[in-house]
Amino acid sequence: MFDFGTAGIIIGLLMAMVLLGVHVAVSLGITSLVGVYLVTGKIAIVEATIGSTATEALRDFTFAVIPLFMLMGEFIGRSGAITDIYVAINRGLRKIPARLAIATVLGNTVFSFVTGVSIASAAAFSRIAYPEMKAHGYNRGFSLGAIAGSSCLGMLIPPSVLMIVWGILTEQSIGKIFLAGVLPGILLAVLFILYIVVRAFISPNLVGGISYDGKDDPIRVSDGFDSSAVDLKPYDLVISMLGVFGIIGAVLGGIWFGLFTPTEGAGAGAALALILAYIKGMRWRGFIDSIYAVGKTAAPIMILLLCAALYSRTLAMTGVTNAIREFFVSSGLEPFIVLSLIILIWFILGMIIDSISIMLLTVPILEPVALAFGYDQLAFAIVGIIAIEAGLLTPPFGLLVYTVKAAINDDDVGVQNIFYSSIPYWFVMLFAVAIIISFPWIANWLPNLLM
Repeated sequence: MFDFGTAGIIIGLLMAMVLLGVHVAVSLGITSLVGVYLVTGKIAIVEATIGSTATEALRDFTFAVIPLFMLMGEFIGRSGAITDIYVAINRGLRKIPARLAIATVLGNTVFSFVTGVSIASAAAFSRIAYPEMKAHGYNRGFSLGAIAGSSCLGMLIPPSVLMIVWGILTEQSIGKIFLAGVLPGILLAVLFILYIVVRAFISPNLVGGISYDGKDDPIRVSDGFDSSAVDLKPYDLVISMLGVFGIIGAVLGGIWFGLFTPTEGAGAGAALALILAYIKGMRWRGFIDSIYAVGKTAAPIMILLLCAALYSRTLAMTGVTNAIREFFVSSGLEPFIVLSLIILIWFILGMIIDSISIMLLTVPILEPVALAFGYDQLAFAIVGIIAIEAGLLTPPFGLLVYTVKAAINDDDVGVQNIFYSSIPYWFVMLFAVAIIISFPWIANWLPNLLM
């Protein structure tokens, strides 16, 4: 039997704690404990629920996917292979307008296949691409907007942390979600490139057509990364490309064709990435730093997932999920209106909290609603990931924007300028959402073909 009072207390307490700035994991944990106690009235059951949930979560090998894929990306990032590929793309596009911005999108696309974390992409390409674009007279805001916008590909193209979290929360096949994200990820990258090319034709000064920075002095080559100064030997490029694309093909291909599970694939990918990093020159100190960096990032995510599992159990015990689903079904609203409301909720939450927290708070409640209205499960997952990821570009939180700002170390560019330049990419992502909603086969074609 659904208890409106208990449900109101659970949802109200959670929202209040999050808005007051309490960490999402703590908010989920406390809300869950209160909810279980209100339903059962026994501390012993609360303790048993915590124990069983923690045990099941820690014993589930699926949870090991996240740190292992992050370790794979960390090793490849430290190997310098992505920089080699970016330089090669940059030099191969010399006759194309806005080639540096396009190379940034393509480089981010490749990097997304090995990292799965947008923040890592934003930090890496802020250091790699921004000095290069600044040196060639690109508008600084336009340059940083391209970096921040294309970094969103990190959460859509597999192996993505958000995809893994979505699969865990909804008990879907992570391999299928990985496959579902490939074509939408490529679609979004193409849309980003089309936007860049159109802007370059309309306003050539944005991409170095006018070598002037508005301060009465010509733009000078920065002290940062300059690909023209990089001595990229064919041997190094071959090793980098074979290594990166070989790892991508081996790991994702093995998962898709059923040769191993996502967890086993993540472990194999981390081992192969370590070999590549060693060949490219990484030594013991870099190995230790990689482990430490992944640990700092992965540990909070694992705690969040544990608390989210407890939160999902609480929702099931109170009947909140079923009640919300029945409310929308009986409301008489059109399916498109319901989906629009869901996306609006994600956009609003994206302005104040991070992507994983949004997913943990909303997916257990909203996914059943979408399925009740007949939306395809895989397509809805991809739409949700894009919509949630778009929040990383919106003020005041805008985690990707702040990451880019911290990485460039340029006092002449303010956070507000980066936010403004990222707005077109937000609209492009919204357009991609509309395309996938209209044509869900884009997300389903590869999973139906290979699994």
